[in-house]
Amino acid sequence: MSKTKIVDVGGVSVGGKRPLVLIAGPCVIESREGCLEIAGKLARLAKSQKISLIFKASYDKANRSSARSYRGPGLVRGLEILKEVKDRYGIPVLTDIHTAEEAGLAAKVVDIIQIPAFLCRQTDLVVAAGNTGIPVNVKKAQFMAPGDMRNVIDKLESTGNRSIILTERGVSFGYNNLVADMRSLLVMREFGYPVIFDATHSVQRPGGAGDRTGGDGCWAPALARAAVATGCDGVFIETHVKPEEALSDKDNTIPFSAVSQLWRTLGKIDDVVRLS
Repeated sequence: MSKTKIVDVGGVSVGGKRPLVLIAGPCVIESREGCLEIAGKLARLAKSQKISLIFKASYDKANRSSARSYRGPGLVRGLEILKEVKDRYGIPVLTDIHTAEEAGLAAKVVDIIQIPAFLCRQTDLVVAAGNTGIPVNVKKAQFMAPGDMRNVIDKLESTGNRSIILTERGVSFGYNNLVADMRSLLVMREFGYPVIFDATHSVQRPGGAGDRTGGDGCWAPALARAAVATGCDGVFIETHVKPEEALSDKDNTIPFSAVSQLWRTLGKIDDVVRLS
């Protein structure tokens, strides 16, 4: 398994055969109280199990199946909440951006900017993220081959930014379905940057529930185990105290009550792979 460079995200080292990193949180900020609750639970779990944790949550889910779908509190209020998470729990924070104009504003608060899969070919957006100088996590689009991410890397590197992370989140498999090809992790690792596996979005069924995205969250832990065994630098999961009540991606979300045991398993697998 090739060794990747190390990217520092708010004090959390990603890549370079460092211990597996957990990127976790709710799909979208539903409320200040709910966001702080899940962040606190994750922070305490990370402390007790010595997990390298990056908290994630979106202030706006701009890509939704229906105009009626909940999108989030918006840029200004969302960043206020994420700053409170960061200040209160001392954990690095990730959020995604959708326009070039959002990049600089988000970079003042979060430790790492994420480029959504559907937008990873948008040159102005990618360059704006790179120009912030902070780490950038790019999700590979469902319609792209892993080798195509070289072009995305070139755009980011053109800004002088070398704090780059790539995320695999499945590839289109016919209508309303995705499949996770573990070879993608190995292909993208050859570019020399850390690679993350998004376990919860890889089991989505895009548009599969009619006016929203469906999914098979029960399979996410199995794919996470396979990804860590294949070789990745971190696992991205969306979690919620009550997934059935989540306002976005509820069918893919892993219950918080299941995260602790899952991470123990993933950590054991990572120990074997990382030290081999």
